[in-house]
Amino acid sequence: MGSGAGRGKFKGKPTGRRNFSTPEEIATGFSKKPRTFKREQEEEEESEEESNDESVKRKGTQGVIEIENPNLVKMKNVKAKDVDLDRPAELSRREREELEKQRANEHYMKLQEQGKTEQAKKDLERLALIRQQRLDAIKKRAEEKAAKAAKKVEACK
Repeated sequence: MGSGAGRGKFKGKPTGRRNFSTPEEIATGFSKKPRTFKREQEEEEESEEESNDESVKRKGTQGVIEIENPNLVKMKNVKAKDVDLDRPAELSRREREELEKQRANEHYMKLQEQGKTEQAKKDLERLALIRQQRLDAIKKRAEEKAAKAAKKVEACK
């Protein structure tokens, strides 16, 4: 069958196994034991101190080719005392377009309420037509009721 203590179909990861380093491995500085995060940080700090003396190491081709990217946007550090509060903040194109869109929509709604747009005029005409139809229907019902009542009176005589 398989090795292990009868775990069933699925064998778990060997997380429970411990690796103890022997005194010889400790003395040589080589251990099978995984390094801890603190040890790695200490080694990185030591290597950084050594590399600062030589020169700044760059990844990939950055060390080989020195270029200046014209599309790279560098953040401008502005001190708090140098900030001009009186000057209005410059808006981006998208922000400007969004503001213009909102203003145009508000203006259109204002005209719509006043009934000055073509759509408002059409709506008002439609409303007037519907009101007229409703009035005609009410009058017709009233006439039919009166006619029915007159028939009942004549039938009773």
